[in-house]
Formats: sequence, structure tokens, C-alpha cells
Amino acid sequence: MSFGGIADENESLAMFRRCREAGINFFDCANVYNGGRAEEILGKAIADSRNEVVLTTKVHGAMGEGINDRGLSRRHMMLSVEDSLRRLKTDRIELYFVHGFDSLTAMEETLRTMDDLQQQGKILYPAVSNWAAWQIAKALGISERESIARFECIQPMYNLAKRQAEVEILPLAKAEQIGVISYSPLGGGLLSGKYGVNKKPEQGRLIDQENYTKRYAEQVYYETAERFTLYAAEQNIHPATLAVAWAMSHPAVTAPIIGARNMEQLEPSLAALKMNLTGEHREEISALSITPSPATDRSEETK
Repeated sequence: MSFGGIADENESLAMFRRCREAGINFFDCANVYNGGRAEEILGKAIADSRNEVVLTTKVHGAMGEGINDRGLSRRHMMLSVEDSLRRLKTDRIELYFVHGFDSLTAMEETLRTMDDLQQQGKILYPAVSNWAAWQIAKALGISERESIARFECIQPMYNLAKRQAEVEILPLAKAEQIGVISYSPLGGGLLSGKYGVNKKPEQGRLIDQENYTKRYAEQVYYETAERFTLYAAEQNIHPATLAVAWAMSHPAVTAPIIGARNMEQLEPSLAALKMNLTGEHREEISALSITPSPATDRSEETK
């Protein structure tokens, strides 16, 4: 997401190479990231290793001012996938994510379009991000009924401060054997060690970007960050490393998506690859934040 934005092309390519050195082969993108520039840089980065990497990109967000330049209509999806393929300089996208829910388009239309794109070989698997569990479950039912390609991967927000995915999305993924590539394990930097109740850096996503400012506006998130930073210090582990390792340790999570603005920020997240978080440590870390209520609100049945 940082490619072509807070990370210029040279920094982006350097981070890509470092990730490849660390053994990473999965790269997540979206057409809206920096107006398509992220896809262009990623396309350049994979030029000599295309068959060694797994690519994702997304469709839903506005790519123009027109009324049809957004959403999950057949028209927009068909045009968007061609644009993404061109920017990525590839003939296929392994996982093609719907990037949000479109209440103006029939779900059947979106899913049928995904199936057609798979049949054409332009995408290999449909995937979904930022949908509620009931929406995903409904889509799985439609795909089963119509005998068309189903969502094979879910991309939810998931970190120590934002644990709503534990209630229904992660159990759904586990039950249906769907991959989970969770995003924002650092909470936009909240869990990087830079934030606390009375502690904030001069700049950062939580400071500079309105959507992140709103997302983490409540004081409880900063209280969680402060407790977590102290815990990481006691363990002598970088908070970013621990935050990524915690997200990675959930049994339903295939892998968390990491991101950075530069090489310095990238390294602590990469270090999580070498961590094997024990069940005891996961429980200790989880206790630093509020566990979300169960879906039925029968809290007495929570184990």
C-alpha cells in the first residue's frame, strides 16, 4: 500500500527485494493504492520473478469521477481487472479481492463476474475484504447454489486493538477452510511502540490520515497500546515484531500482511518470521486488550 506513496519507487523496490530475501512470496496490492501507482511499481518489481510470487489486487474503490468508476458492477469489474493486469504487467491475478461491500449491486452479479473472470484465466481465485461475516456466508451460499467460483480467501482487519474478526469472520473461515490474509497487524502504527495514553509521534498514519484517526479515536486503543508496549519491553522484543507474531498466531490466520514506509520500519515486522509465539504468550498478550463479546452475547458461555 505504501508503494508509490509514502515510499518512493526506489524505496519500494528495495523493500520488495528484502522481503524476497526473507522468503516472502505473497504480495498484496489494490488498484486504488496511490491511484494505481502501487500496482505499477509492483509490476516492475516482479518482472524477473513472476512465476515465483503470488499476487493479489482489488476492485471496488473509486478510480475516477464518473458514477460507474467504482463499485462491484460487472462493467466496473471487467474494466478494472484489465487496468490492473496492464499496470501489473501480468496475464493473471492469483487472488482478486472485492475491496468493500457494494449495496447498489446484486451480489449475484458480482459473484457471476468473478466466476467469468476465473473462466477467462484473468484471475485464479475470487477473494473478499471488508465484508461482514453474514455477507461472506451469503456469498458462499450463492456460489454453492449456482455452482460458480466461491471466495477462497478473506482479508479482514485484525490486530490486538481491533479483534472483531475473532467473533464471526475467523470462525467462518476456519469452518469453511478459507484462507485468511489479515491486514493492519500494527494498527496503523498504534502497536509499534510509538503510541501511548500521553504519547504520540509528530507524524504517522494515526496523525496524518483522517481514516486512521477516526478508526483509532477511542482512548481505549491508546491504553491497549501502552500496556502492549510495556509488555514488549519486559520481553525485550520490538513491539512491531510482537504485534505481527500475535496476529500470525491465531489458528485461522494464514498470514498477516505487513507493510512499511521504509526499510527501517520493515525489519521489525520481518523479524516475526523467526518468532514462535507460545499459547501462554498469546493469552498474556490478548489479556492486554478487550476481548470482543461472542456473537450471541451469551458471555457466560465464553471459554
